[in-house]
Amino acid sequence: MRPDARAFSPAADRNKDPILQVLLRLLPAQACVLEIAAGTGQHAAHFAAHMPGWTWLPTDGDAAALASIAAWCAGLPNVRPPQRLDLLAARPAPASPSSPPSGKNDDVSAYWHEIPRELDAIWCANLLHIAPWATCDALMQGAARHLAPGGLLITYGPYCVDGEPVAPSNLAFDADLRRRDPAWGLRRLADVADSAARAGLRLVERIAMPANNLVLVFR
Repeated sequence: MRPDARAFSPAADRNKDPILQVLLRLLPAQACVLEIAAGTGQHAAHFAAHMPGWTWLPTDGDAAALASIAAWCAGLPNVRPPQRLDLLAARPAPASPSSPPSGKNDDVSAYWHEIPRELDAIWCANLLHIAPWATCDALMQGAARHLAPGGLLITYGPYCVDGEPVAPSNLAFDADLRRRDPAWGLRRLADVADSAARAGLRLVERIAMPANNLVLVFR
């Protein structure tokens, strides 16, 4: 942790510019973008600084990450204060104030109903392989509810593609993830696309990125 609270991810520093070029092509000059699993906040700060017409809404499931996100984004008027959003705790708003959410996590900031609807895009990098599979379904369902017509869900990370060889570095990464947590691991692109389809989204573009990563675009 840096003295000013900014955590630093070497991977985010390496991939921020290639990802920015993709987002510049995919998104209009004026857009409202929700970031899921913003992590250190480096992506939010970099993207928002280069595109002042984007309103960036960073979130993370780990409350401890919010200070780093806020520090990286300090002074950027188009970045909203970071919010906690735990996809596995998130659920639609209760039907009435008399029937509040219940469960192990009743922090209202964790629920999707705190997130604006009619978003132009939702951005999510390097989450699905370090989270239980249910996280993918939750992401797709939440995106389907909160994207504006024509809005995009854009994910980034390593995936396994049927019929294509998996890079040795990705195989080693997958094995390491599964040793750390059996619920983690690289996801089959086909399974992710099926999860999206069940939520009413469709994979419309796949973009090869450096270091054997992919950007997936759903609408």
